[in-house]
Amino acid sequence: MIDTILDVLSWVLILGGAGFSVVGAIGLLRFPDFYTRLHAAGITDTLGAWMLLVGFMLQAESWQVVVKLIFIVIFLFFTSPTATHALARAALASGLKPWARDKEKQTP
Repeated sequence: MIDTILDVLSWVLILGGAGFSVVGAIGLLRFPDFYTRLHAAGITDTLGAWMLLVGFMLQAESWQVVVKLIFIVIFLFFTSPTATHALARAALASGLKPWARDKEKQTP
């Protein structure tokens, strides 16, 4: 019974992580500027990878594999948001302005 619950939970997490990755990839292609694309990449990298790795942990048969995956999750938890923030600050400092709609096209 517990094996079935763990299998279902792990597959939900794996499919959810894959879904976030696909949505993030679409966002990278469809969003209009660097900052919105950076947001899509950051969400994909953090949440999508986290869900995939936790799903893999539930599928792992060895505790050694689980420990290695935990280290990867911790590493991604700290480095991904930090790297995304550093990229955004560097882009802003170099003069890259965020995208804005033309004021003429906006409806009041």
